Amino acid sequence: MELILSTSNIMSGGPSVIRRPTFEKSNTELTSSLRTNFTAHQQSSFLPTNGSQINGTSTPKPSLQTWTTQQGSTLYIPTHTPSPLTEPRPSYDITVKLFYLPNIPSSRRCIQTREAIDLVLRELGTTSIDLLIVSFPGLSFDADDEDSDSDEPTSYPSLSAGASTGAEGDSQDDESPVEGVESMLQTWRMLEILHEEKVIDKIGVSEFGVQRLSRFLPQTRVRPTVNQINVRDCCVVPKPLILYAKKEGIELLTHNDCTNILPRGTLREILGPGENGVGVLAGEEGGEGLKGDVEPQWVVKYTAVVKDRGVVESKGYFAVAELREEA
Repeated sequence: MELILSTSNIMSGGPSVIRRPTFEKSNTELTSSLRTNFTAHQQSSFLPTNGSQINGTSTPKPSLQTWTTQQGSTLYIPTHTPSPLTEPRPSYDITVKLFYLPNIPSSRRCIQTREAIDLVLRELGTTSIDLLIVSFPGLSFDADDEDSDSDEPTSYPSLSAGASTGAEGDSQDDESPVEGVESMLQTWRMLEILHEEKVIDKIGVSEFGVQRLSRFLPQTRVRPTVNQINVRDCCVVPKPLILYAKKEGIELLTHNDCTNILPRGTLREILGPGENGVGVLAGEEGGEGLKGDVEPQWVVKYTAVVKDRGVVESKGYFAVAELREEA
């Protein structure tokens, strides 16, 4: 079964003026926004009955069927209703970042990319986005490490710089080797098709250094226009990368996203029956909820900015996981 998790528009309290990124990592924003949206739908769907609240104790969690929607083999958590943009499409800059996750075969990415973009387009009520940035699993930019841009398979570090441990941090409970440029190029072909179909105007990459860019660029039909990097030491970008990007016409942007934005343990905790979970999954000893092993597949983040006012009208996440029944 496919599970589609959504945050809805996290700017629903009102548009926000664009500010410099804070030090809150997107892992925290994603998980807290999912929890908030799940709780809101649970509360709105729950109708207390006589005796459901006794002596001040909290009411039980509502039935899964009351706040989620199943269509075929896909379960939407929670039930999702799109929130189309309010102004004409030319009024917006729409940026999407697609996170491919560890231990998921690259052969699945063509379908995953299509699905992610389709979800965002339906959510915003539009037919195109301005910029898609892709994040490949395992890449972590290190301005001080000359070998960090190598294609030699290396595992995730146990903890990325600036991250915190625990369910809300950047803990790497799903280790995976960094893939080579050839594998990334196979994924890139799908993005080039979307560009040619005018679904995507510009494409960008994340965590690419000079070595990887120099091997990647000559083999592309549609070159990346953006390279987004997570710089450890207060935005100190290596000079060789600055010069190379300028020569190739690539804009350098910084970000504060986690290397692995949705570890399996974090997802299990959010969906589980425990104190911090919403009861979608059953516990180890059974009980209500879905039974099986859950594995994150990909995460997509979208942001729609009103150009002339510089405000974020819509921002949110979709996360897709696969639930496999236990033998």
